[in-house]
Amino acid sequence: MKSVWPALAFLALSSTGAVAQDISAGERSWNKCRACHQVGETAKNGVGPQLNGLFGRHSGAVDGYSYSAANRNSGITWDDAIFADYIKDPRAKIPGTKMVFAGIKNEQEIRDLTAFLKQFATDGKKGS
Repeated sequence: MKSVWPALAFLALSSTGAVAQDISAGERSWNKCRACHQVGETAKNGVGPQLNGLFGRHSGAVDGYSYSAANRNSGITWDDAIFADYIKDPRAKIPGTKMVFAGIKNEQEIRDLTAFLKQFATDGKKGS
């Protein structure tokens, strides 16, 4: 019987690519955001805009929220890369934003938070 160790070693060495996203870890990270933002079917604007359907949306586009001119005029359409850059240091990405948040520096935490937020469609329902 052949040993499986060489195959396992190969798999371990070849799996150093993209790290999986963890929605439950993203939900824990969301606790840093929820003082100002909401998601879900009953989400409303608060200190910050509700974040349902964030990805693919233009910055400054949530009805009923009073954005800074910097956000409204940023020309940003939210995607994974732009969100990651923004959440690391919001005031560096959009100077003049009203968002007062020190940022999230950990790349894995950002990926997890992204996965959590992507669950919520524009209507706040969780996608499959």
